[in-house]
Amino acid sequence: MSSLCRVLESLYKIVERRREELPEDSYTAKLFRSGEDRILQKVGEEAVETILALKSGKKEEAVYETADLLYHLLVALVDKGITLEEIAHELERRMK
Repeated sequence: MSSLCRVLESLYKIVERRREELPEDSYTAKLFRSGEDRILQKVGEEAVETILALKSGKKEEAVYETADLLYHLLVALVDKGITLEEIAHELERRMK
């Protein structure tokens, strides 16, 4: 398993725990408390920032914004009960 897969799986599990426990000092829990609209708004904002960073040609900025996008996307997936395994199966289906 690649490093990225391990990181995404670990982060997904952390996000799930934050949703269950809703600790007061957690940004992730704050997103869940804010609701679906705020979570999806953040995904959209981060997608735009990622596009702009990629367009700028600044690799370091693109990496940073892509990490933000992936994190917020994981929050949205957890919120909707969509697992990484489901995403992986769909990607595998498309590779055939």
